[in-house]
Amino acid sequence: MDHPVSIESKGRVKRKYDAIVIGSGISGGWAAKELCEKGLKTLVLERGGKLDHVTDYHTALKDPWDLPHRNTPTYADKQANPIQSKCYAWTEATQHLFVKDEEHPYTQVKPFDWIRGYQVGGKSIMWARQCYRWSGLDFNANAKDGFGIPWPITYDEIAPWYSYVEKFAGISGNKDGLPHLPDGEFLPPMEMNCVERDLKLKLESRFPGRPMIMGRAANHTRAVEGRGPCVYRNLCHRGCPFGGYFSSNSATLPAAMATKKMTLRPQSIVHSIIYDQKKQRAKGVRVIDAVTKEMQEYYAKIIFVNASTLNSALILLNSTSHRFPNGLGNDGDVLGRYLMAHNYRVRLNGLIDGYEDVYYSGRRPNSPYIPRFRNIGDDQRNDFVRGYAYGFSASRQGWQRGMNTTDFGAEFKDTLSKPGPWSVVMYAMGEMLPDANNRVTLDHVNTDQWGMPTLQIDCIWKTNEDAMSADALETGKEILEAMGVKDIQGQDNHQAPGLDIHEMGCARMGSDPKTSVVNKFNQVHGCPNVFVTDGACMTSTACQNPSVTYMAFTARACSYAVNELKKQNL
Repeated sequence: MDHPVSIESKGRVKRKYDAIVIGSGISGGWAAKELCEKGLKTLVLERGGKLDHVTDYHTALKDPWDLPHRNTPTYADKQANPIQSKCYAWTEATQHLFVKDEEHPYTQVKPFDWIRGYQVGGKSIMWARQCYRWSGLDFNANAKDGFGIPWPITYDEIAPWYSYVEKFAGISGNKDGLPHLPDGEFLPPMEMNCVERDLKLKLESRFPGRPMIMGRAANHTRAVEGRGPCVYRNLCHRGCPFGGYFSSNSATLPAAMATKKMTLRPQSIVHSIIYDQKKQRAKGVRVIDAVTKEMQEYYAKIIFVNASTLNSALILLNSTSHRFPNGLGNDGDVLGRYLMAHNYRVRLNGLIDGYEDVYYSGRRPNSPYIPRFRNIGDDQRNDFVRGYAYGFSASRQGWQRGMNTTDFGAEFKDTLSKPGPWSVVMYAMGEMLPDANNRVTLDHVNTDQWGMPTLQIDCIWKTNEDAMSADALETGKEILEAMGVKDIQGQDNHQAPGLDIHEMGCARMGSDPKTSVVNKFNQVHGCPNVFVTDGACMTSTACQNPSVTYMAFTARACSYAVNELKKQNL
């Protein structure tokens, strides 16, 4: 695509656009789609390399025996990547989609597992695809209990945008009629298997206030905009050549490209945002070419920051000027603070008898869900605020049950060729309270290979998260016992924050520039043509998976930004 090009006095190539989007993951892809479809010539900057839908999913159709180590990472791979290898989706077939730890250093002031995927589409290739709306309960939580600042937006304001993005993204699920987990625009739901259906009835009979629903997922149960449907391979993390789930690569970026308004530039590491003191606006971004390490500048009327929570914080902190000496929008020393995550420390499992004559078809890439019930209505606790949800599934054990045993011989092999017993797995996902001491700062001494400052991450669980975990473990055992599950094992593994891959905060939304970084329309206070719509803008975490909320915020902010441009307010 042609754009005006001129040569600056410093010899850098100057390119002008209507809009610049930093990042091509879930929120960046949505920003690209919305801005391009509204007529703006948009530059999308991605620090990682090219990854084309279908043609670059080179492990997507491989069976285990087609891979050198049967999809098991080697000891050397794990040793070289002690952080990324902790991720559930990191395998021999997917590790190329994750960063190499040694190439992307950061400092763990307190243990924090930063899971990253640097390529076009970001982590939208490897995400878990669970999509749950927030409710008024979640948007009002800070104001109600006093932890954090009040959200400047209500559920009623964001609800139409949830509907808007759900229709395009393609979310399968049931309309379950739960006020604290609002229904959305759903494709037909995936089905529970027979054991899950029976256990659901047992749970709801014993605990009427604890329903089990089918998970709401961005896996398509019928074709959406020519994508899908899902074929139940459960190999989503490799990239889906069928477009059976939502990703930037299969959905939003192709939509943006179809407008002929998008320029996508991979291998582009954003150094900082350029602030124009005279106009009191941002005028562009400084970009380091990841290959040549040459610095270039790109200019636009509006800028969307969607580099993912921690990288967005890094870019904003590194964007200093006379007006913002401590980072763009950082008038109240809030930028980089209030880092939050989701608490996945509690897991339980057990066995269930009586279903030895039944099985299921396919490998469903989704599972049932037990929505939050704590601190709702009459179910109140006095040792912690907010709440948690459970993921849940029942399945038959496979040949892997024979690993780490001393058994051998023909009879042993024959046994493993048959389905094993039914097992039940349950894990909790709890909310984390905002805390000013959970933060990131820049390290200008230990820079990366491109000369960029690295992040120092200082984030720990506090007493509320510990009490919530204890309750989730005890209550999970209670639920499994009521279902008739035997040999129940449960633990709080006390894993560090970050492995949930739901980091939020650092540039939170609020009404006051002294206590927040962006306003209710995701505009940076004091620099209204810069918008932050990824996880960095979050003011609390709720306990639901957050990605569909990022999508809704992004679409809403894009609509607002374009309208403001038309009014010449930006």
